[in-house]
Amino acid sequence: MNVEQIIKTEKELSLQSRTIIHFMLINNKITEALGIALKPFEVSLQQFNVLRILRGQFGKPANLSTLNDRMVTKRSNTTRLVDKLIKKGFVDRIICPSNRRKVEISITSDGKKALKQMDTAMKEAEKSILKNMSESDLKQLNSLFNKF
Repeated sequence: MNVEQIIKTEKELSLQSRTIIHFMLINNKITEALGIALKPFEVSLQQFNVLRILRGQFGKPANLSTLNDRMVTKRSNTTRLVDKLIKKGFVDRIICPSNRRKVEISITSDGKKALKQMDTAMKEAEKSILKNMSESDLKQLNSLFNKF
């Protein structure tokens, strides 16, 4: 991927600028590919992330704080994401009768079934995105990412 060619500049970028722009371009490419994989399910990447977190609770409900802490995208409006998932029938929200501020969210059986299908689509998308990378490349890339 030639960054200068993609952003249509003849000026040679500094290594630092080129690297940051490269990260941004790759992030956009990955986000787009994963979004396309989830499109048939009418679920966003952030909604998918909420469903995965809830599945990882192994039947125990989670509160909004837990979801926020574990979200990949920290700027997400978790309440809005949960509301959309409730409308789809993928999650339930239970409000504690004695403390209305205490809200627990759990994944429904329909949510688990849909998530299983989404997992298959996401695995295919991941395979496609990383098709030019060897296992050694991926290990090296992850090692470099860990320096952040």
